Amino acid sequence: MNIPFLDLKVQHQHLRTELTQAFNEVIDSGWFIQGNQLVLFEQEYARFCNTTHCIGVGNGLDALHLILRGYDIGAGDEVIVPSNTFIATWLAVSYAGATPIPVEPDLRTYNISPELIEAAITPRTKAIIAVHLYGQVADMDAINSIAEKYGLKVIEDAAQSQGALYKGRLSGGLGDAAGHSFYPGKNLGALGDGGAITTNDDALAEKLRMLRNYGSKVRYHNELKGFNSRLDELQAAFLRVKLQKLNQWNQQRKLIAAIYQQGLQGLASLALPIVPDWADPVWHLYVVRSSRRDELQQYLLSQGIGTVIHYPIAPHQQDAYAELKLDQGSLPTAEKIHAEIISLPLDPYLSSDNATAVVNAVRQFHS
Repeated sequence: MNIPFLDLKVQHQHLRTELTQAFNEVIDSGWFIQGNQLVLFEQEYARFCNTTHCIGVGNGLDALHLILRGYDIGAGDEVIVPSNTFIATWLAVSYAGATPIPVEPDLRTYNISPELIEAAITPRTKAIIAVHLYGQVADMDAINSIAEKYGLKVIEDAAQSQGALYKGRLSGGLGDAAGHSFYPGKNLGALGDGGAITTNDDALAEKLRMLRNYGSKVRYHNELKGFNSRLDELQAAFLRVKLQKLNQWNQQRKLIAAIYQQGLQGLASLALPIVPDWADPVWHLYVVRSSRRDELQQYLLSQGIGTVIHYPIAPHQQDAYAELKLDQGSLPTAEKIHAEIISLPLDPYLSSDNATAVVNAVRQFHS
């Protein structure tokens, strides 16, 4: 048996003709930065997310960082972040010069717990970053209500939730602005790094278009101290091809997740994802928790099944954030999650038979 965690080669083999055509169009155009492919992708992705604006940038980290800069959040400010997330969420705050203030997640959904946010708010708090982890949207109505009460901005980290729904509304348009990642392994992945920002805020969008391009609206006229973070023409062209497949791919991911959800029920030592009634996730990852996680991973590997741990070390336990002095036990829910999680294979081209084989292997280990 050979079931890789993710096989991008299969996906790209299915799209080889379309991707090659897109590549040739860009080569033939002679235009590689800030051209027509970017304009068209931004229009199409904004429409997909049901937002007014999409601003293509270099990667997902830059997307979050530039949103914070666009709202003039920086030195002396605090931004509430989930304690359970990929470190990029925290790094964006640090890049802006602000301080990340971690709030623990709901152990059932892995997303930030709205009930714990208010206690973390201080006079220096300027924004809340809500991460839609593993493809399931955070409880945005509750988060937006708190933000409105305290006059805070709400920023979605939508890196893993392209197409996910919250009470029928699409991820990427549920706060003031959203940062997206098109890292190759994402549900909508480029053939390299890429990112975008979606928003309905006209003033923010105008500022972001300058910030991503050296602070310039007109070439060689720099109104702001900007950055160089632009989604290039090739990646925009590739993403336009893949965007047409995204809904189909997300449906396939849901089918695989349903096989796992049904097949893995009843194992006392295995915690499965919990989906609230108001959520319709796109299953970027299918993550379970096991107190024997490392043994389980080694057993699955011996059976030819690939897995990944997303993520083995919580941000507050990384050396990069040693200055926060958040010692072991300071954020116990995040620490528990990071010690127990394991992501099972999930790919829109994973067959039902292979998904069932994964279920059987996991059940055999826990029997």
